[in-house]
Amino acid sequence: MFKTIQKRDGREVPFDETKITDAIFKAARAVGGEDRQTAMELTIDVLKLLKKLYNGNLFGVEDVQDMVEKVLIEAGHARTAKAYILYRARRTRMRDAKGELMDAVEEILEETNRENANISNSPSAKMLQIASAASKKYYLTRLIPEEISQAHLRGDIHIHDLDFYGKTLTCIQIPLFKLLSEGFNTGHGYLRPPKRPTSATALAAIILQSSQNDMHGGQSFAFFDRDIAPFVEDASDFETYQAMEALIYNLNSMHSRAGAQVPFSSLNIGTETSEPARRVVRNLLLAYEAGLGNGENPIFPNIIFRVKEGINFNPGDPNYDLFKLAIKVASRRLNPTFSFMDSSFNKEWGNEVSYMGCRTRVMANRCGPAVTDRRGNLSFTTINLPRVAIKAERDLDEFYHKLSSVMDLVFRQLYHRYGVQSKLKVKDMPFIMGQKLYLDSENLGPDDPIAQAIRHGTLTLGFIGLAEALTALTGRHHGQDEESQSLGQEIMDFMRKKVDEACDEYDLNFTFLATPAEGLSGRFVKLDRKEFGLIPGVTTKEYYTNSFHIPVDFPVGSFDKIRLEAPYHKYCNAGHISYVEMASPPIHNLEAVETIIRYMRECDIGYGGINYPVDFCTNCNLLGVISEENCPRCGMASIKRVRRITGYLSTTDRFNDSKVSELKDRVAHK
Repeated sequence: MFKTIQKRDGREVPFDETKITDAIFKAARAVGGEDRQTAMELTIDVLKLLKKLYNGNLFGVEDVQDMVEKVLIEAGHARTAKAYILYRARRTRMRDAKGELMDAVEEILEETNRENANISNSPSAKMLQIASAASKKYYLTRLIPEEISQAHLRGDIHIHDLDFYGKTLTCIQIPLFKLLSEGFNTGHGYLRPPKRPTSATALAAIILQSSQNDMHGGQSFAFFDRDIAPFVEDASDFETYQAMEALIYNLNSMHSRAGAQVPFSSLNIGTETSEPARRVVRNLLLAYEAGLGNGENPIFPNIIFRVKEGINFNPGDPNYDLFKLAIKVASRRLNPTFSFMDSSFNKEWGNEVSYMGCRTRVMANRCGPAVTDRRGNLSFTTINLPRVAIKAERDLDEFYHKLSSVMDLVFRQLYHRYGVQSKLKVKDMPFIMGQKLYLDSENLGPDDPIAQAIRHGTLTLGFIGLAEALTALTGRHHGQDEESQSLGQEIMDFMRKKVDEACDEYDLNFTFLATPAEGLSGRFVKLDRKEFGLIPGVTTKEYYTNSFHIPVDFPVGSFDKIRLEAPYHKYCNAGHISYVEMASPPIHNLEAVETIIRYMRECDIGYGGINYPVDFCTNCNLLGVISEENCPRCGMASIKRVRRITGYLSTTDRFNDSKVSELKDRVAHK
């Protein structure tokens, strides 16, 4: 009856009526049918209808599918029609995903996606990002349940590191001393325990690199000073300094993930009081202060200095001199940041709590020992808090109802991902699991699933844009109004309690995160602006405000900002951070910086730091705040601008558009 049909891409191909029969029969079998004869009879009805409508004219695949749906419904085969419609919709999504993938590949070939500020623009990085784009499409269309996939695509939630959904875990606090004292294997041979400081720090860099090759997030040493100390016992300050300098150089130059990144590394230090440990900290800070070979500001490692009364906080404490040195270095180089062991939610753990650069914190453990070492985050997903507030239309009861619903969906998603991750084998993570870095991985063989080890990790629900959510609900954010500040804390309390309930329901370590918003803030606001239009104070910027922070363009004093953000830290047990923004490096006003750090501790902050511009001319090595596009000394347009983005440092040329916009809006806190 028909000779040709037009495909979706415009090609004309031979018409084959058996494909109609096959499609009808497949839909019938999906609902329990087994009668192919009926499928053939229905095909004849479809052909008759096509002849009547087109009478020899060319028609397309979509036209045929429309006729199949019509015939099935009119013939009384409602269940088969529904199965056919669902199958058709799924195939459409898969085709759309392929088209979107090709568009993404085209963009990546032009320039590497800047969702992550520290990914290079190298050929290998582009190849990895093309694979990443394909992986995301696969998971969204083939693996993740439909309601969850659609929630991510709409912008209700954001599944972080979606491209690694079923491949690996997020991050880990690495047991450095275990590896250095026992030796380890990176896959090409055994590396024996080191004897001197330089060997120890060289191996430490290799450990961070090898770990990052197995994971998609950051790598951290929870007790760097304690774990390196045994290897500097007989070393001089000079030798120790050389070792720390080599570590910093390595972490800013050696690459991981097939050349795409240097290791996302964090070192926790400050509370060990032995002389070797003090020597490690002192020389690490001095080497970081000196910078790289031409005085450039190091990007990595992120150094976190633990602050603890009786150890380093007051004059007379054994490590008070190191605390003062940490303040001096932070005032010149942005790092270290400061974690507070005496905060109400950290002090119960003694000196055990460690952070990672982006703010990650892993501590309580319902599945085993409550330790930091040998554990990490498995995955995290962020809720678009402003969207929930916009849809509630200033009805608080409706807001909490919608928030509860989307949180329940995230719990289901995290548990689904956990189920996928649990099926991974040791050989899928040859360094992390093969070298027994994770708790309870000691007795696992290469082909064993990693489920018994990763139950010690955390499954994390995060949020972004509290300021915009409060504005949508009340007209004012928490920096503008005390009632909004009270409501903000009420929302956080509600969310934290639901997260704790999820721990009991699933018997796993669910935690609550103040999400770092590097690649996410711009994505959410674009989707919300498209759906809801311009809402003053909510969707009018190019980004949503990071976690519970006061908006970056809001004029507020340093101490007021600390006071306003501090109450939120105790709710966010998966991680939190607060900053004070300064106009220039405060190297000549160390007393003011120390006052700020002390006030953070007084206000019960868990993790904090200071921000300011650090600019560097790569031609003449001028270091300072360079407001002009060209260097005032040599006239060259070769300025590298280092800024803190969420938790890590980066150069601004690698910021995405929303972060560039946020950077321009930042105002210094007086």
